[in-house]
Amino acid sequence: MKEMKKTALTLNVNRETYDVVSYPNRTLLEVLRDDLHLTGTKEGCGEGVCGSCTVLVNGMPVRSCLTLAVAVQGKEITTIEGLSAGEKLHPVQEAFVNHHAIQCGFCSPGMILTSYALLAENPSPTEKEIRRAISGNVCRCTGYAKIVEAVKSLAEKGR
Repeated sequence: MKEMKKTALTLNVNRETYDVVSYPNRTLLEVLRDDLHLTGTKEGCGEGVCGSCTVLVNGMPVRSCLTLAVAVQGKEITTIEGLSAGEKLHPVQEAFVNHHAIQCGFCSPGMILTSYALLAENPSPTEKEIRRAISGNVCRCTGYAKIVEAVKSLAEKGR
């Protein structure tokens, strides 16, 4: 069996450039967590179903467990760590905290980034649009009501 060689990658993550040497078959999730130590992105199912690994690539929600790191070179990658400004939470993160939309926290990074992308595209989504947008993110704790309330609070303010 032929041995796979590592390749040099340059990734733009959270407005910073990272040079990584990695195997070309490694996922973005693996590189984020293992090489860049950005552990806010979670691995749930490893099959792209649960949404826990969601990050933004050029502003769009993407399942990092299904995305090869080599495929996102030259693109803007945003993880949950990159949404806040230092210690100051982003308004979407604040809304989740203020509306008790975070319980165990496992789905929260993907849920927050998905909500952020929705609000960036549509600053005043309806409840139906919010529910549709987060439908690809599984939460086993909140029952979604508090998450929807958090996003609605931002929609009502027009962010």
